[in-house]
Amino acid sequence: MPKPLTFAVPKGRILDEALPLMARAGVVPEAEFHDKKSRALSFDCENSDMRLIRVRAFDVATFVAHGAAQVGIVGSDVVEEFNYSDLYAPVDLDIGHCRLSVAEPVGEEGGALPSHLRIASKYPNLTRRHFEKLGVQAEVVKLNGAMELAPSLGLSSRIVDLVSTGRTLKENGLVETSRILDISARLIVNRAALKTDERVGALVEAFRALVSEKAAA
Repeated sequence: MPKPLTFAVPKGRILDEALPLMARAGVVPEAEFHDKKSRALSFDCENSDMRLIRVRAFDVATFVAHGAAQVGIVGSDVVEEFNYSDLYAPVDLDIGHCRLSVAEPVGEEGGALPSHLRIASKYPNLTRRHFEKLGVQAEVVKLNGAMELAPSLGLSSRIVDLVSTGRTLKENGLVETSRILDISARLIVNRAALKTDERVGALVEAFRALVSEKAAA
């Protein structure tokens, strides 16, 4: 018997949007996966030699890049932030749409950029690359949440974070001033697994067909 194929998925909104697509591709988690009281992180799949692991979005990329999982779903922000050489993102799933943007306090936007900025973000690589293009040295204060508090508490002058509707920014006295990256969820695979395990290639083709079908509808 071949080893089970490990499919990594992120917690949160992307997963909610991905589950119907996954089901149509034959990736159907066992009932316990949907039990909100369950503390399990690994689940069997129905009628399949596949298991699903549910982890943080940033960890999906790490599991797949290092071969601990062979396939995964994650936002393109994570793919771009880590830029792992062993990770390949062959299918844009056309779900999980949002953007990575710069925001600053209302009333302070505009004007010439200084040569140095302190910015709060959980995306240090994307943030530095963006500001380097503008000739600005970005000192990134890495936060994993509550980003919107950083400017009002003097931790940073700006933030770089995911934006969907912009409501959270507005409620915290911030305004979106520039867009770094438009984001959607991607099917990601481990490059070595794609070459050596035909099941990985079959999944890629199944998801690619579903996305094409949706686009043609």
